[in-house]
Amino acid sequence: MSKTVVVRYRTHPQHAQRNAELIADVFAALQREQPHGVRYQVLRADDGLGFTHVATVEDGLAVHPLTSLPEFKAFAADIATRCEVQPQQTVSTVLGRYPA
Repeated sequence: MSKTVVVRYRTHPQHAQRNAELIADVFAALQREQPHGVRYQVLRADDGLGFTHVATVEDGLAVHPLTSLPEFKAFAADIATRCEVQPQQTVSTVLGRYPA
């Protein structure tokens, strides 16, 4: 079983590029570490300021494969100062996915 977390927020215009760079650092770490039990994607709105993160993590893992990464911790550390609209989180259960 797994849970999916969707987080949406909007950055201040002057922080959007830095936010995207920090996200790229997270994906570089994921590629390097190849952690088990996580699916992750980030979408950037056409306006360049809105971001949506979608993370699905398997239940029962001893260490969270995403939030335990130093690069993710660096991304999250000052997210509040980068945001015009603060992150809003929704936890969901996946009913279907294609491809599986």
